[in-house]
Amino acid sequence: MNIPLLLAEGAPTNAIGFAWKHLTKEGFATILALLVVSIFSWTVIISKARQLARARKAAKKFFAEYRATRDPFEIFRAKKQFDGAPAYELYITGAEELAYHLKNNPVQVVAIKRLSGTSPTDNFAETDMLARSISTKISRASFDSVQVALERASSEQALALETGMIILSTAVAGGPFIGLFGTVWGVMETFSGIGRAGSASLTAMAPGVAAALLATVAGLSVAIPAMFAYNYMVTTIRGITQELDAFSAEYATALEHKYVDNRSLVDELREALDNRPKEDLFNSLSAPVLRSSTAEGGPASLPPPLPASELWQEQEEKGAGAPA
Repeated sequence: MNIPLLLAEGAPTNAIGFAWKHLTKEGFATILALLVVSIFSWTVIISKARQLARARKAAKKFFAEYRATRDPFEIFRAKKQFDGAPAYELYITGAEELAYHLKNNPVQVVAIKRLSGTSPTDNFAETDMLARSISTKISRASFDSVQVALERASSEQALALETGMIILSTAVAGGPFIGLFGTVWGVMETFSGIGRAGSASLTAMAPGVAAALLATVAGLSVAIPAMFAYNYMVTTIRGITQELDAFSAEYATALEHKYVDNRSLVDELREALDNRPKEDLFNSLSAPVLRSSTAEGGPASLPPPLPASELWQEQEEKGAGAPA
């Protein structure tokens, strides 16, 4: 390469400037396409970085507030807000679903068996009883719908965190190939020009090759920042998603312990019988017998026995004859 000749012609000393001066139309189109990809990539990088930083900051505040309460429904009743925290969005979805079932499908627990004693075991049992002493709860079937709502909210938040990541992955994978495409095209044009001119010299080849390699430099400039940002953000999103799954299980367990009627059918029947007066119990047991006799056309109560003479006369009238 004849450097004094290039300097004499006013060629720039900077390599990128020299390549840009001899850039072909094909190379310019390639770099323009990479510029568009870079704009989209940096837009996602900046917006996603702000979103993840806000999500982690808000989630930290929400978890501190949630674990400071004894009732999982307390934040919802106080109407506190933690905008930007994915865990809060999951929490509010489950709380709204639970509030709906508490209002429309409640299960009234009339009484809870109270244990008393002086031993440590009894004290622990009594403490556990007090933690579940709520008269209005929901059934197991209603709680299933609450769990479905939590799973749906968890999936929605995970998808919201991953929004735009496809642009970064495309920039990482496609940027170098777009640049390579421009380089190959530029080299092809350079050799075609040399072939048409009939002379192969380094001075004739250098401008075309330099301009062609500029497309590869542009492709790598797009892909390298996107690669670092993608790896960092994927790791951060994975951590937030795992934290969200763990909170979903913790929250569902707390709601089940506090607001779900976990009594068995035997316990419910025993409790109903224990809390019902004996007169009402006797009436409820004798009512089916009385209703059955009434439905058959008989009296509501048993008639007194007939005297023997009246019974004999009745049988004679029916033609049954006297009993032996």
